[in-house]
Amino acid sequence: MTQVGRGELDRNLGLRLRRAHGAVQRHFGEHFADLGLTQKQVSVLWLTGDHPDLAQADLAAALDMDRATTMTLVHGLEKRGLVSRGPSRTDGRRIAFRLTGAGEALLAQARAAIAAHEAWLKGRFSKAELAALEEMLARIYR
Repeated sequence: MTQVGRGELDRNLGLRLRRAHGAVQRHFGEHFADLGLTQKQVSVLWLTGDHPDLAQADLAAALDMDRATTMTLVHGLEKRGLVSRGPSRTDGRRIAFRLTGAGEALLAQARAAIAAHEAWLKGRFSKAELAALEEMLARIYR
């Protein structure tokens, strides 16, 4: 296979962000393949574990996703026996989500995998570079 140079295209910030995102996604996928979880599913488990009784709208807002996408994720986790739903303990009119025992166990494994993934990613930067990068990236999505 011939290596094609990108020339001016390599100065395109959007392309650089996409390539960085792709590298992070590939590494994430390799570390989570055994768990059978996507990054979004891990996020749902994590937030549900940290905030038992979390309602659908709150979960969607926290993840910057629409409610339909959030429900698709929750349904998949429910089918796997990782999440349950029921009336909120604080507001019986709302449906809330909780982790099952299996969900808690898988989340513990996922947190360990995330720690390794984050160490790989953050290890590419000095402390000062990482602080600057985090601040600069936040400017894009805030």
